[in-house]
Amino acid sequence: MQLTAEAREGLDENVRAYINSLETRNEQLLEELRIALYRKFGRSSERSSEVSEPQLFEEAEATDQESCDDSGESTVCVAAHTKKKPGRTRLDESLPREDIVHDIDEEDKQCGCGHHLVRIGEEVSERLQVVPEQVWVERHIRPKYACHHCEGSGDEEKPAVRIHPASPSLMPGSIATPALLAFIFVNKFVDHLPFYRQEKRFERIGVHISRQDMSHWAISAAQRVAPLIKRLRETIREGPVINMDETRMQVLNEADRANTTQSFMWLALGGPPDAPVCLYHYAPTRGAEYAHTLLGGLQQTYLQVDGYEVYDKVSEANPGVTIVGCWAHVRRKFHEAAHAGKKTAAAREAMSRIGKLYAMEKALRAKNLQPHEFLRERRVQAERELGALRTWLEKKAQTVLPSSLLGKAVSYNLRQWEKLVRYLDHPDLTPDNSAAERAIRPFVVGRKNWLTSGSPRGAQSSCALYSLIETAKLNGLNPYAYLAHVFREAAFIIDESQWDALLPHNLDTQKINSSFFAPVR
Repeated sequence: MQLTAEAREGLDENVRAYINSLETRNEQLLEELRIALYRKFGRSSERSSEVSEPQLFEEAEATDQESCDDSGESTVCVAAHTKKKPGRTRLDESLPREDIVHDIDEEDKQCGCGHHLVRIGEEVSERLQVVPEQVWVERHIRPKYACHHCEGSGDEEKPAVRIHPASPSLMPGSIATPALLAFIFVNKFVDHLPFYRQEKRFERIGVHISRQDMSHWAISAAQRVAPLIKRLRETIREGPVINMDETRMQVLNEADRANTTQSFMWLALGGPPDAPVCLYHYAPTRGAEYAHTLLGGLQQTYLQVDGYEVYDKVSEANPGVTIVGCWAHVRRKFHEAAHAGKKTAAAREAMSRIGKLYAMEKALRAKNLQPHEFLRERRVQAERELGALRTWLEKKAQTVLPSSLLGKAVSYNLRQWEKLVRYLDHPDLTPDNSAAERAIRPFVVGRKNWLTSGSPRGAQSSCALYSLIETAKLNGLNPYAYLAHVFREAAFIIDESQWDALLPHNLDTQKINSSFFAPVR
């Protein structure tokens, strides 16, 4: 219950100040409660709609009239869309097909007039068939030869017993084939099936592979392809832009650390436009030294990130690195303010103004302009909106409570301003860091299933396999087909330069993906 103005006048100045502080604190706690409830029970999407959120124009402080024409009537723009053709989508042409002909009996092919019926066409219907996982044992037989007459003394330059050399293997002495390893790793890192679930799944088809074996195979495979990961790390530096993000992970058996201590997975996304690379890196902490591990020595590179201060230290240590901000993080803060406060019009207006920047970006990208034309036109259009937004923010900063969510959003936006507008400087830059957030999402989803990594070596192997899989996906490769190809060819590599041929952007996408379909046994 708030005191009336008359009641306040009769109070001591210190009492009034104390009451005002309590009311301010109360409003802050209410905001925190509302946003906590929204995060738990509200819609996770940050999309906004003028139809579903009419309160944008219901409050006195909402004065934007740009959505009204001269007659004062409100207009709503509906994005163009393509109507889907009704009916079932045709099955992918790359799928193997087996023809089953249902023909009539021979006597039915005879006409009553005495002539033989002629085939004039056919009706074809397609049904999708599936066979559960097929497993079989490859028996590699190497016959041995010897001479019973001289027992080898007649040809001492050659061994007495002759046998074909053993075929190179990624893991000599192991039962694991490249296809089996690819199958297991794709199940875990793409479909988020922990090793213990895969163990049960194999048991259902009569195969006994322990989760410990699968874990050891993951570590061994990652160590074997370490030179390929090194080449990915080099390739990511060859592009003009790198996106980075980080997320927590729990790793057991770390030296001098409790098992409950949080570690971190760092992600870097970059490389040339025609050779994108997604690189994961495990680190015990979120400190700047691990960002330097990934980024140290960069020259003339744009680094697009959120507002985490560690990246500023990377830029200070590497003058060639230019930090670019993320409008998605700014918009997210206004989105939370819009669902936590009582007066939401200002937060929604900020979201609307930021939305115009994204609409411009989408429209310009659709024109397929030359890079220099795109850069010039984007700057001309965006600077006008950015100038208006900056003016609006500075005015709003004078009227909102700094400790409120809206006040914090406005303050964050202004603090990050120089970094936020730098996306206008290069055609490969976008308004936000969403590409990195999308790239790190597979790990976040998987983390909900396996919860922890058993050891630092296990975490490092997970990073290596995630890097191969996500980079393959970025380059249009089927992750299973790519991993099977890499594990098969890696066994024959004897020179460091041969690893370049296994980089995803150096492979024939169609050829690799077509190898995904093995013959049905």
